[in-house]
Amino acid sequence: MFWSQARARIEARWDATPTTAKGVALVSMGSFGLVAMAALAKYLGDRLPPFEILFFRSAVGFACALWVFRNDLMEPWRTKRPGAHFFRGLVGAGGNACFFWTITHMMLADSLALQFSRPLWMIPLALCFLSEVVGFRRVAVATVGFAGILLYARPFTEGFDPNAIVGAFGGLFAALVVVAIKNLQKSGTEPTRVIMFYYAFWNAFFAALPAAYTWLAPTSFELVLLVLIGLVGMGGQALVTHGLSMGDATALVPLDYLRIVYAALLGFFLFGEIPSVTSLGGMALIIAASLYLVLTERKARKG
Repeated sequence: MFWSQARARIEARWDATPTTAKGVALVSMGSFGLVAMAALAKYLGDRLPPFEILFFRSAVGFACALWVFRNDLMEPWRTKRPGAHFFRGLVGAGGNACFFWTITHMMLADSLALQFSRPLWMIPLALCFLSEVVGFRRVAVATVGFAGILLYARPFTEGFDPNAIVGAFGGLFAALVVVAIKNLQKSGTEPTRVIMFYYAFWNAFFAALPAAYTWLAPTSFELVLLVLIGLVGMGGQALVTHGLSMGDATALVPLDYLRIVYAALLGFFLFGEIPSVTSLGGMALIIAASLYLVLTERKARKG
């Protein structure tokens, strides 16, 4: 009785909450969930290979995707664009591999900042593959963002960090995923649930190969955390995606960048990480340039 009444009060209060406020809450919670997933992966990365962690993240996601089709398991196999789904899965797996590699080899906040370099890569990709017109201002802003990546990597110096290059390639793969999704959506034959199914399927498939080669048997506790990584990752992504659809993107999109703030806090308190001045400079350039590109693109779509 108590729990049912409490649930009714919570649902009534949620229904009375303005839509934009709901979006803020969902994006904020989802962003924290994704960073919590990354923190768990970093913790496990001290002993388990990153590809094994990625495999569990992908396998749990695939199990959730299967649940969506529990009433018609053959629906996704009737796709008319298997090649396009394969390409999207391939580049998605590459991006996730880069992300999990940087999580386990760099500071948490740095790996998240490099993940957000995706909008920077959309500029050259839009020119090459989407035949989109890109103004000089957006090219200049993207160049500033790439300068931030160089601050992380510090090439041609004794402090060169190749892991930052891996993180940057993760952003490139993520941008290629966006291009692939746009092409799939243009076809008009592939519903979102089928696109998500193949993304999860190919991620699990490609992660399984290197995971099998580098496999270390997890303990019972580690196994629980590996499954938790998959569940928290799926839940966090769902909250962010749903939250961003509930209000003005100009107000909600910057909240997704709270992940970097959460990552810095969790990195400090859980792992004793303190970003260097160079890292902070690179982080600032990537965030500023990426946010500008994302928000101006959405504004142009509305216009």
